[in-house]
Amino acid sequence: MRGFWNWGWVLGYAALLALSVLWVTIQNQEPLEAVQEEKITLTFRHFWNKEHDKQVLDIFEDIVEDYQAAHPNVKISFEGMDQTIHREQKLKSEMVTGTPPDMFVLFGGAEIEPYVRSNRLMDLTSFLAASGMGEKFRDLHLWTFDNRVYGLPFEGNAEPIYYNRTIFRRLGLTPPGTLEELNQTVRILKDRGYIPFALGNEDRWPGGIFAHYLMDRYAGPEMIEALIQGRADVSFQNRSYEQAFRHLERWIEEEAFSPNSNDLSTEEAIQLFTSGQAAMYVNGNWDIGLFRSEHYPEFQNEVGVIPFPAMSANRPASVAGGYTIGIGLSSDLDEAKREAAYELLKMVYTTEVQSRLVYEAMRIPSMKVEFDPDRTGPVFAQVIELMESTPDSFVPYDNILSPEVKKTFLKVVEDLLGGRLTAGSALEQIQQTSLQYWELRRSSAAGE
Repeated sequence: MRGFWNWGWVLGYAALLALSVLWVTIQNQEPLEAVQEEKITLTFRHFWNKEHDKQVLDIFEDIVEDYQAAHPNVKISFEGMDQTIHREQKLKSEMVTGTPPDMFVLFGGAEIEPYVRSNRLMDLTSFLAASGMGEKFRDLHLWTFDNRVYGLPFEGNAEPIYYNRTIFRRLGLTPPGTLEELNQTVRILKDRGYIPFALGNEDRWPGGIFAHYLMDRYAGPEMIEALIQGRADVSFQNRSYEQAFRHLERWIEEEAFSPNSNDLSTEEAIQLFTSGQAAMYVNGNWDIGLFRSEHYPEFQNEVGVIPFPAMSANRPASVAGGYTIGIGLSSDLDEAKREAAYELLKMVYTTEVQSRLVYEAMRIPSMKVEFDPDRTGPVFAQVIELMESTPDSFVPYDNILSPEVKKTFLKVVEDLLGGRLTAGSALEQIQQTSLQYWELRRSSAAGE
């Protein structure tokens, strides 16, 4: 009997001990899970390293800081890289090897098509539907392939002519409405000691703006559409493009552009414009913030905005622009990183952020948000008014040409500006690159 009670005491003690352990385990279950929460690092590459991008960088640094505060288990490795190196070298190489950053800034259109075809970009169609963001964007066509969305624009752009009203009044000039009037304006400005166009082509693409405007004016939009589709019955070596490139060549010979423009930065070109040495400047609206010079505080009030002139007065003057700059995600993200990236996208694409892009960075919002023209300043308000009053627009050619053809396109414009190439040779080089590109693409498609 005594042994029975001893054994009973032992069993009771064991049961009590087991219940105690279970109770402690239940009480500590949530803290244990919190401690074990997975740590994630998202790499995010941008190219906002220039002075005219400082306000955009400030906005995104604030987003990253707020995101990490709300998600302590996620670290955002936010790094900047030169735009040309990122777009034309680094990212291309990474896409081939399958090692791109988790998130990155890029341009929509033809530039991302190879990444889509090789399954390197994440399909965001389901994310847009689930988040309800799909209907909030103004235009997603540059990011859409086969009805699937592979990136999200965060700003739009327009490339008008900015001109110095004071200089024009002083010389009795009116804003040109046709190409011939622009030719006359260039000659008068040059004769009176002004640089007609301030141009900083250090990054190569600013010179391409003049080329694609002239190509559009001489040939219309149908020609480039046929060429980017690879139609065998069209060529870059056509009469209209030859006239356009000879027109550009003539301006170069007449010294219509800044001296040594291939060696000038955007900031140096704008300095020529804001200081009154140059009378006109052609580039995107992202440069408007740099017109606010401390040396010329009232300069913004001197700036007028007009479209690049049409061939004749009875033809429309379309504006180059579109919603081209955005963010893409690597298709290789695991589930945890994908969800973390989605949460970051939700913080990027908000009314508050889009409003900051308008008021602080003078950028055209990619989403449907309202803004007050009185707060944006006179130049930005003119750009928006121009876009709203111009029914026709086209995507800049460096966003719709294939990456290989675009590279040649910008290189021959650079060589034209440097006096190293003729108009005919420039078009011949572009055409040869285009033929090689489409031959390679068709042979690749046939082998699939």
